[in-house]
Amino acid sequence: MRCLGYPGRVLLAAAMTLLIASCGGTTGSSPSTNLPAANPSHPAGGFGAFRSKASGKIQHVVIIVQENRSFDNLLQGFPGADTKPYGYTSSGQKVTLGPVGLETTWDIDHSSGAFFSACDGQGGVPGTNCKMDGFNKEFEGCQRNCPPYPQYSYVPHTESKPYFEMGKQYVVADRMFASNFDASSFISHQYIIAGQASSAVNYPDNWWGCDGGTGDKITTVTTNPPRQYGPRIQACFDNQTLGDELDTAGLSWGFYTASLQGDGNIWSAYQAIKHIRYGPDWSTDIITPQSQFLSDVNSNLRTVSWITPTCENSDHAGCGSNTGPAWVTSLVNAIGKSKYWNSTAIFIMWDDYGGWYDHVAPPYVDYDGLGMRLPLIIISPYAKQKYVSHVQYEHGSILRFVEDQFGLPRLTASDSRATSPEADCFDFSQPPRPFKLIHASINQNFFLHQALDRRPPDTE
Repeated sequence: MRCLGYPGRVLLAAAMTLLIASCGGTTGSSPSTNLPAANPSHPAGGFGAFRSKASGKIQHVVIIVQENRSFDNLLQGFPGADTKPYGYTSSGQKVTLGPVGLETTWDIDHSSGAFFSACDGQGGVPGTNCKMDGFNKEFEGCQRNCPPYPQYSYVPHTESKPYFEMGKQYVVADRMFASNFDASSFISHQYIIAGQASSAVNYPDNWWGCDGGTGDKITTVTTNPPRQYGPRIQACFDNQTLGDELDTAGLSWGFYTASLQGDGNIWSAYQAIKHIRYGPDWSTDIITPQSQFLSDVNSNLRTVSWITPTCENSDHAGCGSNTGPAWVTSLVNAIGKSKYWNSTAIFIMWDDYGGWYDHVAPPYVDYDGLGMRLPLIIISPYAKQKYVSHVQYEHGSILRFVEDQFGLPRLTASDSRATSPEADCFDFSQPPRPFKLIHASINQNFFLHQALDRRPPDTE
């Protein structure tokens, strides 16, 4: 998490120590116990077995990954969606959500410990049967001109207006949850590419992946008993990913990201996948800076593209900027104006809740999920118009959608159990709708020439 500063880190570390002790320390089963296979055998028919489910009209999928917003925080009051303008604290006090802009210079704890606090669950497994009234217990870094309960806030509609415009033209899903209960970006991004994170939780000691070496460790959670802290492992995995499946099927992909300040490190989920970090995909499919997508979309849109933001354009609290909605708008408009519009599905998602209040309790599905509710906007010429989906989705739902479109097998439990948005959010019987430009205060030209912000959008 960004901008908590050194005192915040100390407090957070102390809180984690107490939580780990209360949750059983390092006892429990190995993190690999009962995990789904990273690369299950291909189903009958091999690649292509799922293709019959798809219409064949989607040839490109773009996954835009923004940072750290809950549904109630970002899309508060969206017409037809389930939002509440108030919440309750752990003492039972009713708090009306107040406006807090995207450009805040402070952050909120969104570690696994913060999730447990915010959930305020009941029962033997941490983070289950959530009462959703403990957000006031999360550490927040606001130091001046602070609302009484900073965690209970929403983004002013003047700033979120482009997202509202997109949702009103296409689809908003108000039952999208993180596949992992842990609210760190490091873990969340593993689920976005692989459907798992080897039972890891929170964030590595130093680097975001294999470059940190054998001493760069990350905590795990056990499967039995569930949600207790287990052994620490190296933050470098060898899990199969959607990129691997696309490679095997002869389909193209790209992960658009940016370098970090000073050390040349890349803020990329694939940096934690050993065979990709040290294999040929690293030089061909990991693309930096992410603004390169704005050029590639005119001539070389890959089958699947992930796009992560800079800190400045990320929607992340603590980055001191509100250009995120305009950045996303520039990407959507670029696709909409391109020759690829009629064959593309765009998923705009936020990787975790960032500590912000949400009133909908996440369902308990297994030892590491689900996490807090997140915004999801779906844009396509075949997406339903002015539609709010109330179907339960998770990170794995987007993986499953991609797998079904291109005949790829399942990766793990997440995409196996998840519901694809295809049935409820798309209408492939309709002709492709012409694209209508989304309005934002900053245009694509600004982002093509924007000075590169090398700060990591999130250090968790």
